[in-house]
Amino acid sequence: MRDAIIIGTRPEIIKCTPIIKIYEAKGEPLLLIHTNQHYSFNMDEIFFEELHLRHPDFNLNVGSGSQADQTGAIMSRIEKLLISEKIDRILVQGDTNTVLGSALAAVKLGVKIGHVEAGLRSYDRTMPEEINRVITDHISHYLFCPTPNAAQHALDEGISKDLVFVVGNTIVDATIQNYQIAEETKLGILDQYNVAAGQYNLITAHRPANVDDPERLGELLGIIQLVIDRTSQPVIFPIHPRTRNKLAEFGMEEQVPSGATLIDPVGYLDFLVLEKNAGLIFTDSGGVQEEACILRRPCITLRDNTERPETVDVGANLITGYDRSKIEAAIDHFKDAVLDYEIPFGKGDTSEQIFEILQDQ
Repeated sequence: MRDAIIIGTRPEIIKCTPIIKIYEAKGEPLLLIHTNQHYSFNMDEIFFEELHLRHPDFNLNVGSGSQADQTGAIMSRIEKLLISEKIDRILVQGDTNTVLGSALAAVKLGVKIGHVEAGLRSYDRTMPEEINRVITDHISHYLFCPTPNAAQHALDEGISKDLVFVVGNTIVDATIQNYQIAEETKLGILDQYNVAAGQYNLITAHRPANVDDPERLGELLGIIQLVIDRTSQPVIFPIHPRTRNKLAEFGMEEQVPSGATLIDPVGYLDFLVLEKNAGLIFTDSGGVQEEACILRRPCITLRDNTERPETVDVGANLITGYDRSKIEAAIDHFKDAVLDYEIPFGKGDTSEQIFEILQDQ
């Protein structure tokens, strides 16, 4: 089989790196294709450098665009590569437009699809990511599910059990492999922003539903102020380019609380350090929910649902949406909480399992 991994965003780079390195360690050929769905240096290139990841064999330079424009461009460009490179099987990870566009192009050509992190469900069809992951699961030939719960979602939707594999999540592999490096080389980032371990809170927000509407974005700024007041600690906010652009577009830059430090997106290792040493983590990101759980840092999710319910089940995560009373209660809850649990996403051997399953097919 001629295999290819297709990536397009920061989380995909991070979560696919352990799989790529397994192929390299085993001496198995693998094409690496990057759609460039994320296209700034800090959101992209820096991760290849820090993770010592080889550069892609192909860069498609898709860039930003509407859902339809971006997905369509990915489909068209991936289709040409699948044909010209005679690719038999692709691996895609997660729920981005890169995943959906690549999977649609592949299935129409009879190319087999492995979906890494399959079976996740928020049951919120207003989220583009939910549509992407559901469709991809139903056209994939290998569903690599992170948990039994995720696998059950796929089975409940009528997907054959012969296609479903519970392997854990490669984010555990990546976090375990890279945090020790980060701790040894990147702790200076705390000094850079004049904060001490446990004496600041971390927030990330980038989903369109949370930043594209001025009223909603204003609520987010109000929540940041609430966090500062309730915890008496500053907030570090690595701000996604999308969010920064919206602040400027809506003329809301002066509404940013004085206790919040807005920083440009940081590298993966720096971000691991910021996560591990934060008092509390506030996010609308699924990947950050996972990383917080693995690093045993309390997470408060600024959404009304999550496709990572296991993080809630083990006590690492509370779902509050933008409800201020729920956020206050979550902050108070985590003041004395002890996060002692078995990580629900595997033991760090997910990439090895995926590789062995593919080699046996």
